[in-house]
Amino acid sequence: MSDTIVSYLQHHLDDYLADLRTLVSIDSGSKHKAGVDAVNDWLSARLDALGFSMERQRQTLAGDNLLARWSGRGNGHILLIGHSDTVYPVGTAAQRPMTIDGNNIIGPGTCDMKAGLLTGLYAVAALQYNGFEQFDTLTYLCVSDEEVDPRYSTDLIRAAARQADVVLTLEAARENGDIVTVRKGVQWYTVEAFGQAAHAGVEPEKGRNAVLALAHHLPALARLNGLADGVTVNVGFIQGGSDYPSMVPDYAKMRLDVRGYSQADMQAAAQAIWQQLATEVIPGVRVKLTLEESSVFPPLEQTPSGARLEALARQIAQDLGFTLRGAATGGASDASIAAAEGPPALDGLGPVGGLDHSPQEYINLDSIVPRTALLAHLIEALGLKYSRDNQPI
Repeated sequence: MSDTIVSYLQHHLDDYLADLRTLVSIDSGSKHKAGVDAVNDWLSARLDALGFSMERQRQTLAGDNLLARWSGRGNGHILLIGHSDTVYPVGTAAQRPMTIDGNNIIGPGTCDMKAGLLTGLYAVAALQYNGFEQFDTLTYLCVSDEEVDPRYSTDLIRAAARQADVVLTLEAARENGDIVTVRKGVQWYTVEAFGQAAHAGVEPEKGRNAVLALAHHLPALARLNGLADGVTVNVGFIQGGSDYPSMVPDYAKMRLDVRGYSQADMQAAAQAIWQQLATEVIPGVRVKLTLEESSVFPPLEQTPSGARLEALARQIAQDLGFTLRGAATGGASDASIAAAEGPPALDGLGPVGGLDHSPQEYINLDSIVPRTALLAHLIEALGLKYSRDNQPI
């Protein structure tokens, strides 16, 4: 394999680091619209310089979304996805500016996912340096609300994915270098119990204890863990009653996090939860189960086309001199939303990093060039395949 892409990236590594320092210095917590928009302003300027056409989706309750397209001279629609928001409040960038400690580049948003955004940009720049245009459209989508609920960018992700032949997500690789090929689906549920208040000392028999009703359901819900391989049901929140223990509580609430590796497993878990909660454990207490629609992430399931995409990435990595493996994870990402629309997806194509959402968040300095080269050569290989075969992978 030609090493001109690697040479280009090595030559521009200092530029990459300077750009990363610039992005990390911008506070872009999900609810800080001005900061998120500032990141997108910076990205827009760089993408414009690379010849992308720009579409800015203006938003009132969140930062704007950025959709940029570069038109080539071949076949194949390739979608790159990233996000400009972080979890850190305003002031964090000044308190903890980017530092380099040996092989670790530490700073808020380095791993999740400002380095990944730059990996996408520099991969494109390296391809342009090589004069590569054998694709139809390369789309760079940067959303502003990946870290929060509710999401406002889901419809935009879905629309972009429906136009794509393949999706490559710019999240960081795992700490051990693995990319992500399988992700669990996620569904959150609210469970409410409605009973009858009464005086606990004078006439407790007139009460219908909502807290006790949910407590009866808890062991059965816990037993749904492992219903199928990888299925988890977590009671993450429970609340009920008042500050007065002399009152039989008439209302209680809990929230469930349900995950599984396939849509069928998710449906089976949901059905089991419905059946359990439909069982009257305290006479007179009504239980209501509500799916929190904005929380739903479909699973990123392994498909034949996804397996072929992974094999291609592994071969390119081998040619570049390192070993690549695909991994399954319980966390969700925008790759799941995109892949649910049909195209195969690979996740974790940014640099190697870890400890996201903590003061120790980092990426590995020595992973920047090889991982960016991997992305560039993967785009190149896909474009050549689509232009030669004009067939899905």
